[in-house]
Amino acid sequence: MTAAGWGPVDGTVKVVDPGVPGERPARCLAVVDASEKVFAGHFPGFAIFPGVCVVEYVQRGALATLPEREPGGRWVLAAVESSRFLSPVYPGDELTSEYVWSRKDGALRCRASAATGRGVAAQIRLRFENRKTQTGETGQTGETGRAGETGEMGRDTEARSGRDRGTDAG
Repeated sequence: MTAAGWGPVDGTVKVVDPGVPGERPARCLAVVDASEKVFAGHFPGFAIFPGVCVVEYVQRGALATLPEREPGGRWVLAAVESSRFLSPVYPGDELTSEYVWSRKDGALRCRASAATGRGVAAQIRLRFENRKTQTGETGQTGETGRAGETGEMGRDTEARSGRDRGTDAG
């Protein structure tokens, strides 16, 4: 299975191993093509794949390896809970990602690690929520090709300020 979509990257993510929750992590592979449009400005003469693009590939792989599917459900990215970038990703790199899933408070959480041949490039934690479709409403098809899933970062993602969560951000 492959996952392609909209957003800052043009490539696709291939599911290498769907994993077994509690036994082994899911694994995906994406090749960072030198023709990616983000390389034109990041950085001329010394191309580095932006961190937001690494997160996009990881979230596409996460959607493709969701451990739970429910009829009428629509899992969406609710939050990038944390991201840590440890080494650069360059044109031509193979980006291998591993996903460990857990469930908490009705949401699916994913701890992901993305690596190149040089080692771990990023550690990312994502949270997905199931937004059930209402009677008569049809879900949109995201890049995984499954009805009701979205994949573009920012699309169906709620950005909340500290005030929206009931905390004082300042």
